Amino acid sequence: MDARNDESEIRAKKNEEIKEFGEVVLEDNKNNRKIQLLSIIGEIEGHEIINNSKTTKYDHILPKLAEFEDNDQMQGLLVLLQTCGGDVESGLAIAEMIASLSKPTVSLVLGGSHSIGVPIATSAQYSYIVPSGTMVVHPVRMNGLFIGAPQTFDYFKLIQDRIVRFVTEHSAVTKERFEEMMLNTGFLTKDLGTVLVGEEAVKEGIINEVVVLGMQ
Repeated sequence: MDARNDESEIRAKKNEEIKEFGEVVLEDNKNNRKIQLLSIIGEIEGHEIINNSKTTKYDHILPKLAEFEDNDQMQGLLVLLQTCGGDVESGLAIAEMIASLSKPTVSLVLGGSHSIGVPIATSAQYSYIVPSGTMVVHPVRMNGLFIGAPQTFDYFKLIQDRIVRFVTEHSAVTKERFEEMMLNTGFLTKDLGTVLVGEEAVKEGIINEVVVLGMQ
């Protein structure tokens, strides 16, 4: 009876982790390996709570990454990405944390990894994208009111330079090419930027490889 109760509690805990954090442990019992799966889904939430939208909370992700690094039973990390982007500071914090891990890390872009999701995709030691996956590269945007002064635009440039530096240090794309895609005026009708689909992200050097998913 106690064994059944313990098993039920373990299943309930796993279901709660999937529901709350998009997290699950993949176990390879044959080789005695455990892989931590972490999903970055919806909008990356910063200090302000986003209502009526699927979000990934950085204050949930960062402790989980620290826990993963400290857990000797975990051999690797798989990050699934289906994000429209979100808070720049929070996204960069997640990316820096993943890049600092000592264990093998892999990222997989499923639907999309847009905006600040681009640095997160490149933060892993090796990155994949599905053929229909998309990545949107664009300049830094800001919502709400801000002071229309030269110092404000200098601050935007500072944030943008941090993103460019991170992506170019963790992928094969050059600084010049990444900035060119960011400021492209001929692709998006009402905005600056570039949309990369599957193989295009690999050709540009942002992602390592295209992968076709299949159930075995």
